Amino acid sequence: MNVCIFRLPLEKSIKNPPRSYCPKCNKTIPWYDNIPLLSYILLGGKCRSCKAKISFNYFIVEFLTGLLFLVFFMKFKFGTLFFIYSVFACALLVVTFVDFKHQIILDEISIPGIVLGFILSIAFPALHGMSSRLLAAKDSGLGILIGGGILFLLGIFGEKVFKKEAMGFGDVKLLAMIGAFLGWKLVLITIFLSSIFGAIVGIILKVVTKKEYIAYGPFLSLGAILSIFWGERIILFILRGV
Repeated sequence: MNVCIFRLPLEKSIKNPPRSYCPKCNKTIPWYDNIPLLSYILLGGKCRSCKAKISFNYFIVEFLTGLLFLVFFMKFKFGTLFFIYSVFACALLVVTFVDFKHQIILDEISIPGIVLGFILSIAFPALHGMSSRLLAAKDSGLGILIGGGILFLLGIFGEKVFKKEAMGFGDVKLLAMIGAFLGWKLVLITIFLSSIFGAIVGIILKVVTKKEYIAYGPFLSLGAILSIFWGERIILFILRGV
């Protein structure tokens, strides 16, 4: 994932060179310097060859990946959902860190993710809490249409009101991908949660730094992960309140 985060926005191949290398001296990193978390700590966050500083983002990505795999295992054991959600989370992590740095959401992640989420929904309807493949396909398809559609309409509305782009089309495709995996109910919860967190952070940044634009992809990703664990409870809470 760190390879994807570094190379894809720069339009570099993730296959050639096939192994990780230092972006400063271009020296191939040996396997013993590429052990997640441990190598970064032992090397003091520096390249063994040229002593150039290695971004702390590498460590954060490795830590979050391990943490997400752990919590998915605790909830799903080594079942089908563990592997599906782990792949989904990896895609969201790549999206998050690329959007933080470059303010773009990669089509290389979101578009294949839409297709993959829809196919996996048909193959494993339990992904949507169902036994029928047809109903699971319907739930995934509605998630794609409703997720992407709502954000697209919000973007158009915001552009009309504020006279400038309010929502990037990359966010639309990302939410469509989330809808493919989670279905239409949880994609609505994702929008709800991401809006809350995004608004809080946006207000803080506006006050502190006067910055008007924030990357929304990370908040959509966070909302999606939270929806996997607590989305159904949130829905029940809302319905009981109504």
